[in-house]
Amino acid sequence: MNLFLAILLALGGIALVVIFSEQLVKGVVGVSMNFRVSAFLISVIFLGFDPENLGVGAVGSFESMGGIATGSIIGAAMVAMALALGITALFVPLKFKKIDRRLLIVPLISVLLFGGLVLDQYLSRWDGVILLAGYALAVIYLIYLNRRGITIKAGGEVAETLEKEKLPSKWKSAGVMIISLAAIVGGSEMLVSGSRVILDKFQISDTVYGMTILAFLVSTEEIARELPAAMKGKADVSMGNVIGSVLAFFLFNAGIIALVKPVNISPQVVQFYLPVSIGTILFILILLMFMNKIPRWAGAILVTAYILFILLGYLM
Repeated sequence: MNLFLAILLALGGIALVVIFSEQLVKGVVGVSMNFRVSAFLISVIFLGFDPENLGVGAVGSFESMGGIATGSIIGAAMVAMALALGITALFVPLKFKKIDRRLLIVPLISVLLFGGLVLDQYLSRWDGVILLAGYALAVIYLIYLNRRGITIKAGGEVAETLEKEKLPSKWKSAGVMIISLAAIVGGSEMLVSGSRVILDKFQISDTVYGMTILAFLVSTEEIARELPAAMKGKADVSMGNVIGSVLAFFLFNAGIIALVKPVNISPQVVQFYLPVSIGTILFILILLMFMNKIPRWAGAILVTAYILFILLGYLM
């Protein structure tokens, strides 16, 4: 396959993954609603649901491209947490009502659990089971907090589907879900196949590619989710995205990816990409814990952290 066709294949795969990921969310939420699952439970379970990165990461793992698999977790988290949240704060400083610190325990433990499991540079199927168990416990804990009056709101397609007055039919939702899932898997296969040729042509490691270019292209819509909500004064949605993104990337997605096929983690991930990602998330959690806001100067720091994440990764 020549380079031009490989690029077209990869871009076509990205388009399929991004477009049908939104439809998959609608289908999954529609099916859940038809089975009388409460709106709150749906919001919590699918708080940071990210099928586009999950699909790409799972196929990357299956194809033994560990850099793409880990990039769909760590690189995508940096797009959502550093770039998207940072740009949002630069335009609209985020102010929250007093945040119950018990909520912030969830993302803190989640990212530290993932970090501890990959220190041996290997994400095994047993690690995947542990991560998914952690995700289940996190959901149960959030439900527990809700019963004590501590709520958290979902955003994006989940919230839009829940807010619709007319409930989509069970069969229509199921059909959308099945078709979207097939399209995401097919698009992810196209993306990984095209990416393999691109990597060979330019002699780029799959780790650098997965953490930077691919993570940005697949996750850039996070900016489109964060900024409009903040401009409408819905800072609570951004709060939900912070917690939901960590749960989705570091527990649910990572767990599924590891179950598909164990992932070899490159030394560069453990020595650079993961520490920067964890440091960025801890910075955000500290801001929320002690200031209940993300001001413009913090947004500038987050965007700078993302730029350094990209540039230093290439230089290393």
